[in-house]
Amino acid sequence: MIAPRRFLPSVSSLLALEAVERLGTATAAAEELSLTHSAVSRQLKALQDQIGVPLLYRDGKGLSLTPAGADYAAQVRDYLQDLARASLNIRAAGERSSLNLAVLPAFGSHWLLPRLREFCAQNPEVTVNFGTRLAPFDFAQEHFDAAIHFGRPDWPGADHLELARESVIPACAPGALAQAVAAASDLLSLPLLHLEGRPGAWEDWFARQGCRAGHLRGMLFDQYAQMAEAAALGFGVALLPRYLAEAEFRTGRLIAPLEGYTEVEGAYHLVWPQLRRPNPALRKLLDWLAALRETRKPQF
Repeated sequence: MIAPRRFLPSVSSLLALEAVERLGTATAAAEELSLTHSAVSRQLKALQDQIGVPLLYRDGKGLSLTPAGADYAAQVRDYLQDLARASLNIRAAGERSSLNLAVLPAFGSHWLLPRLREFCAQNPEVTVNFGTRLAPFDFAQEHFDAAIHFGRPDWPGADHLELARESVIPACAPGALAQAVAAASDLLSLPLLHLEGRPGAWEDWFARQGCRAGHLRGMLFDQYAQMAEAAALGFGVALLPRYLAEAEFRTGRLIAPLEGYTEVEGAYHLVWPQLRRPNPALRKLLDWLAALRETRKPQF
């Protein structure tokens, strides 16, 4: 149910408030909105009268926002951005269904996108939109229908569909090795690159090779793509997932100092909110991914 209209100010008055808060003066807001100064003042007065709380006060010859007005303007900005985003989505999709996915950037680019070509060809009525998120978020506060999650199936309040297990391999620039690497322990003398979202990944990898490694230090990155780029530039050895390592090996920018992928703990999942029924576009994607997982299980 929509709130009573007395609690729903006009968009033009909200735009005026947001612009004054961001730009600092009604004159600057009027110029940005292509309005007169008096028109902006009228919009602000009407908004204040409707809300029933002082939002502005006279500051010399200009207007300034009260603390309540500034807080309200910040919330209004989020609303206006959501409204603009919804308008952009429907404009981009036209009469087609829209599906908004939050993805981990490297996994989205190198694993999900190539597979989505087939899905989009089979479902031309669905437009898939991507946004980047590196950590779990509250679906109630975001505009996404689903997200990619790595780790255990433990996203609060979400259902999970496993997409792929994680297999990793060390990778470095072709000229980064002064001598051949014969065993995992040989990598301990080289600079190792670390991913913020995978604490202890190198220690775990060494343990799986039967090699004891203490607390390892080195450059820290928040995205795989940045870490791979640093490795290609000779900064050190990166521990990369199969989908990204294979792409880098094909270009010749990186090589594997040791052969063989190692499967580690954690998996990639598609997650979606339990309290919201999947829309038709998401339902189609879930069914397609589940069918794809069964038909291509060894390589999926």
